[in-house]
Amino acid sequence: MNSSEKPDTLALTYAALLARVWLAARAVQTGVEKFATTTQIERLTLVDGEPNEFGLMETVTVKAYKLDAYKGIPDAMEATFSDQPMIPGFMLPIYNAVLGPALIILGLTIFLGVASRTSLFALGLLYISLTWGLILVGTPGQAGVAWLGTHMLIIIAALALHRHNRFCILKKW
Repeated sequence: MNSSEKPDTLALTYAALLARVWLAARAVQTGVEKFATTTQIERLTLVDGEPNEFGLMETVTVKAYKLDAYKGIPDAMEATFSDQPMIPGFMLPIYNAVLGPALIILGLTIFLGVASRTSLFALGLLYISLTWGLILVGTPGQAGVAWLGTHMLIIIAALALHRHNRFCILKKW
């Protein structure tokens, strides 16, 4: 682009909106998944959509979302984190309680454009905290570290595109 060309503001507005919507969807759904539970049930095996006549049974996993199923940190990871000397013991229950709701709230504020820059910054800090935890876990968490790094790049892009962020409820912050 030479100095006489104007930037394509519509494309930049779309880019800002797409980054915001993607980050919001990712945060909200990740937070909602903290309330998921699965149960296994036995049922007659279906043949062509109808229960079979031979009494053959199958085990089916059913996923549901319930408030009482909330688990911010999975049990296996919580045990690993509790053994880490760099994580104060009193912080783990707080983080466990706050993680899901924080993801949902930040996702909604980013989607609606409520204090977008501050919300994006807070989501970035949350992802940094998740990255730190995965680094402490070691090798099994390294793929997650790379994914969170990608999320951070999208947050940075959304912040860089903020001047083109036209669809906001509260644009000041």
